[in-house]
Amino acid sequence: MRKNSVKNTRINGEVRKVLAELIRGEIKDPRISPLTSVVAVEVAPDLKSCKAWISVLGDEEAKTATLEGLKSAEGFIKRQLAKTINLRNTPEITFVVDQSIEYGVNMSHKIDEVIAQDNRKV
Repeated sequence: MRKNSVKNTRINGEVRKVLAELIRGEIKDPRISPLTSVVAVEVAPDLKSCKAWISVLGDEEAKTATLEGLKSAEGFIKRQLAKTINLRNTPEITFVVDQSIEYGVNMSHKIDEVIAQDNRKV
């Protein structure tokens, strides 16, 4: 299976959907922020490993606590993933904090500041 095949794209989408549901409703760890979302998932073509990019709204402490909570719940997540999705292999999940949403919000604020300064000069 090629990396960008239709089958791999479908698997990525299904794993992302199931992970989002698990994080939102099933995991009861208090370290995991309720404002956590799964941005993207990339399952390896051999279905052995998976990278999940998550976004956490909050400060650095909330991000690290959420990441620790997700790492401690990896066994539960993998078991639920195996029950929900019928794959030949259930992938080992690696969680990565995604900074793109935070970066976009920061850039939007900077653009607004520049526009406001430009309007004051005129």
